[in-house]
Amino acid sequence: MGMPRKMKGFNLFHNGTNFVGQTKEITLPKLTRKMEDYQGGGMSGPIQIDFGQEAIQLEWTCGGFMPDVLKQYGITKHDGVLLRFAGGYQAEDKDGYDSIEVVVKGRHKEIDFGSAKPKEDTEMKITTVASYYKLSVNGEDLIEMDFINMVEKINGVDLLQQLRNAIGL
Repeated sequence: MGMPRKMKGFNLFHNGTNFVGQTKEITLPKLTRKMEDYQGGGMSGPIQIDFGQEAIQLEWTCGGFMPDVLKQYGITKHDGVLLRFAGGYQAEDKDGYDSIEVVVKGRHKEIDFGSAKPKEDTEMKITTVASYYKLSVNGEDLIEMDFINMVEKINGVDLLQQLRNAIGL
């Protein structure tokens, strides 16, 4: 039996700038496949056809006003913003921490300044959409998706290699 790994701390880096103490919360990207039902003649029920990865986004909340983030708003390159989440996870039945890292390249889709009220806490919420995503555990790459280059590596296996070959890429 084992205990679950729980996050004990995290940090966020924005284009290499260390945001230590400035980010309050991060909603890591949800991985969702685009699936559609298919039932052909002679089939007793539908199966789901996998059409690839859905859009990826990372949502994060800062403890206050962030000029460095605003400077990146409206950037024209699909991968103009680099975010790196570094989390330390620990299981209560083990010594040490697991290092979980999520890297996304994309651009800021939404910046929500929240409400401004004197002498009350303020927050700034950002939604960053990604064209690149990588998840690593203790330095081992588990998932890497590069939408522009049609790369989808899961546990070291590129699931789109044969498709790239089939279409001449």
